[in-house]
Amino acid sequence: MKNLSRACLGMALVLSALPATAYAQEEEESSSITITGGATVVSDYRFRGFSQSDEEAAIQGTFTIAHESGLYLGTWGSSIGFANGTEIDVYGGFSTELTPGLTGDIGVTAYLYPGTNNATVIEPYPSLTGAIGPATVKGGVAWAPGGQNSLGDESAIYLYTDVGVAIPDTPIKLKGHFGYADSDSFLGGLDGNVIDYSVGVDFTWKALTLGVAYVTTD
Repeated sequence: MKNLSRACLGMALVLSALPATAYAQEEEESSSITITGGATVVSDYRFRGFSQSDEEAAIQGTFTIAHESGLYLGTWGSSIGFANGTEIDVYGGFSTELTPGLTGDIGVTAYLYPGTNNATVIEPYPSLTGAIGPATVKGGVAWAPGGQNSLGDESAIYLYTDVGVAIPDTPIKLKGHFGYADSDSFLGGLDGNVIDYSVGVDFTWKALTLGVAYVTTD
């Protein structure tokens, strides 16, 4: 197996959350719906450790609508180096604080590749996010059930943990990722299980984030 170890550079422009409805008067409470979006340029689009852009730069964008109840719906897109050159992900779910400092999230993602047949993958996911000291830790599972045209009779499962540590009084955030994938079909015919991991750092200035990360697999 080729070891795809290459540093990835990215710059993201994140738009501020905006209310979906205008105020009728100054005293009116804020809207229960927020809309957020962002745009990103990366030197290499990696998905679970593997390049999706032929190790070339990619342009990405996202758009999410969230309700104060915890329900949300969004989409994310990127240029890629296969299919017809475009990936569009549509996702929706429910997120809520289970206990102070611990948030649960459950939802489903549809990976779409416009202009191609039998390529869509549907993945339900649950995750937990919490704080351990100065670190924010997220753990989750993504499961693609078998029977989908893109997977045949194979199912797929991906387990992961993300860790982020913001350095106080600085615009710097350290981050790490560890993932484990199990499915020959979902990994494009690769033999055996795959571990992917990354380490990186983000620098934030106003609405801009510049990040660098080392991403690889076993």
